[in-house]
Amino acid sequence: MKNKVFVLGGSGFIGTHLAQQLLGQNHELVNLDINDPIDQDQKSFHFNCDVRQPIPEKFGKDAQVIFNLAAVHRTPGHPSNEYFETNILGAQNVCDFARANNINTIVFTSSIAVYGTYEAQKNEETMPMPDIPYGISKLSAEHIHKVWYNEDPENRRLIIIRPGVVFGKHEKGNFTRLINSISKGYFFYPGRTDTRKGCIYVKDLVQLMLDRTNNNEPRSETINASYKPSPKISTIVESIKKQTKKGSITLKLPPLALILASRVLFNIFGKKSFHPDRIKKLMISNDINGEKMKSLTHPKYGLELGIKDWLEETNYSQNKKVY
Repeated sequence: MKNKVFVLGGSGFIGTHLAQQLLGQNHELVNLDINDPIDQDQKSFHFNCDVRQPIPEKFGKDAQVIFNLAAVHRTPGHPSNEYFETNILGAQNVCDFARANNINTIVFTSSIAVYGTYEAQKNEETMPMPDIPYGISKLSAEHIHKVWYNEDPENRRLIIIRPGVVFGKHEKGNFTRLINSISKGYFFYPGRTDTRKGCIYVKDLVQLMLDRTNNNEPRSETINASYKPSPKISTIVESIKKQTKKGSITLKLPPLALILASRVLFNIFGKKSFHPDRIKKLMISNDINGEKMKSLTHPKYGLELGIKDWLEETNYSQNKKVY
């Protein structure tokens, strides 16, 4: 059945892939975002919208589903207040928009940052203990969405997705840097080789979101979007080397030396990728239990095929890099 679907924050990495899939299923799509779309072909259904402000009701006519992707998420990288202003005010305004337009299904992309940063494995029943502004703001946003759901649980549907590290075309994050580094012939393990990284290919994430919206039963559910088991960083590196056909040199850097070097490079160049807090995070596992996701959907790609598909989409064989 063709639905009118609203994507809040649809101009970004995940939103671009979601829009492609929705259009492929012939849904009527509206993208509300403060930024222009990555994909210029999506300009025709993009409208400028700042979720920190009330969302005009006129956009909600005849809508059935909201995908709330709007967020400030790069961490570290923003003043603390920006995470709270966008992620909390945005959640409130999205829920008010749904109330005003009688929209009964919301898909909200939260984050595994709500669990906090420590080695032990986390599942959906693990007590959230966020320790950074981003994670705290996302947990607060989850509760705002739950308040909306609990107002009318017999008719409303709330799907909270907590993605691990999402990789794929347009990501421009850790996986992009990892693949491009290996493509140059070298990679330095940040302190250890056995760190576990809960992750998911963006197309598998989008498929999970769409599969769950196809189930119209009123309910609230929270799902970790991550492969089972969470792969070790060494497994990810070897998968990339296999797909890129690069016999890259891989070395392990001592943690103390890595932290000191990151401080020097950050102070000199000011690049967020050199931020000491980001480097420290690379040395701690985000071991996410993906058993629930596995029971609900069958990912088409997985780690290796996801990397392979990404390389093909970005013409890696010619460019020798991904984006």
